[in-house]
Amino acid sequence: DNQLFAVDYRGDGATFATAGSDKEIRIYDEATKSLVSEMSGGIPHVTVGHSNRVFSLKFVPGSESLLVSGGWDSTVQIWDIRAGHSVRSIFGPYIAGDAVDVHGNTILTGSHRLDSAVQTWDIRTCKQVDEISWNSDGSKRNRSMLYSAQFSKDGTLIAAGGYNQNMAKVFDRNAGNAVVGSLAGLTRGVFSVDFGKDNQLAVAGGDAAVRLFDIVDAAGHTGSRELTLQHHQAVADGEEESKK
Repeated sequence: DNQLFAVDYRGDGATFATAGSDKEIRIYDEATKSLVSEMSGGIPHVTVGHSNRVFSLKFVPGSESLLVSGGWDSTVQIWDIRAGHSVRSIFGPYIAGDAVDVHGNTILTGSHRLDSAVQTWDIRTCKQVDEISWNSDGSKRNRSMLYSAQFSKDGTLIAAGGYNQNMAKVFDRNAGNAVVGSLAGLTRGVFSVDFGKDNQLAVAGGDAAVRLFDIVDAAGHTGSRELTLQHHQAVADGEEESKK
């Protein structure tokens, strides 16, 4: 039996894709819920597709046919629905959750390991662009093994979270990937992070709570590059609690 670990919709909402334990990528039509395509394997001597479980899957924004996926086999695969298989791959990222994202020509990966956890890659060349230190000073203290990583909607921020230190952080790409916000002291790991359209960040994990944050500057105005996280709301076990 195939266990599903990842689902994503194309930007127009007309198509969605799934991936999981059987290593295949399946494409469905949203209107009819019917299977359109099954993809596995790749191009000989270039990529062979996934060889282990797939935990993250994203449509490439602006494309009707390209998807990116990552999983336990330490590869990120770039799929083309028109070809019906993987067309390029990146070796290195060890993905154990929703920790692959795409903005423009840049792929973000959050690996489930202490070293080289947050990285960006060029989708065209499959070469690494940046390796982002978990700590702004470059130290190796208090690092997390990641389950989640996402770009903000405008691509200027990166959020990532995991366990070991049970925390999430936000990095500013316009400030040399500096840490501009942290959520620490949680009792369980962080399994999901996502940005809203209005500079809000949602963080969810094993403690059965979803926490919402406004990303603001020191003066309380959104959009500034001197950013902080302001706790906005917590939702736990179906109850809401405002925490301004």
